[in-house]
Amino acid sequence: MFSHIFVGVSDFDRALAFYQPLLAELGVAWRFTEPGRPWAGWQSSPGPRPLFLIGRPWDGQPHQRGNGQMVAFLASSRAQVDRVHTLALSLGGQDEGAPGLRPDYHPHYYGAYFRDPDGNKLCVACHEPA
Repeated sequence: MFSHIFVGVSDFDRALAFYQPLLAELGVAWRFTEPGRPWAGWQSSPGPRPLFLIGRPWDGQPHQRGNGQMVAFLASSRAQVDRVHTLALSLGGQDEGAPGLRPDYHPHYYGAYFRDPDGNKLCVACHEPA
């Protein structure tokens, strides 16, 4: 369905320091970093797409976070949701919803919500039974 998802950032080095350990914890493979541009990307497994990308906005204007926009990463377990949420907060993320069941979505939805240092809203969710 998706080719790639691009999230704008204002401070590339700070964003890279946030996303590298977060995506490593989720088992998402790093693909490239081009600090001179600046942008970086991670790829899905087993195929090369979709990509998750971070970087400064292409038009050169300052990054502005969106309201109502969110990127949700798939976790393999509820424990992984817990670990990623804790890691995100330790890396400067802001809590937007502690890990827990959200039965209003479906009976097994276990998710956590947070914002990256630029204010982009992120989620990590597991859809498997405990």
